[in-house]
Amino acid sequence: MIMFDQSRRLSEPLRWGRREKTIVAALASCVAIAALALVAYGLTSGAAVRRDCVSVTFASTLGGAELKGCGARARRICASGSFHAIEHELRAACRRAGMRFRAG
Repeated sequence: MIMFDQSRRLSEPLRWGRREKTIVAALASCVAIAALALVAYGLTSGAAVRRDCVSVTFASTLGGAELKGCGARARRICASGSFHAIEHELRAACRRAGMRFRAG
């Protein structure tokens, strides 16, 4: 099948008509609204940050380990003095939480 004026058609840029422009504008609006909704959800959801929490990640025998505690448990962790290998990191975490640290 022979296509007349194919080379001329391929050399010209596409023409955007009213319908195409409307579709692109509607899609761009949907993407913008979805992005704003995600930002609003991210800013308003989630738990409030607690000031009395202690969290330290450190190297362990099987990889990374984490020591976490909030409230009374965090106070016991900071006051125990039994974490000699992570004393520096734990001291900094206890200071950020406003708790007294006892060295072992």
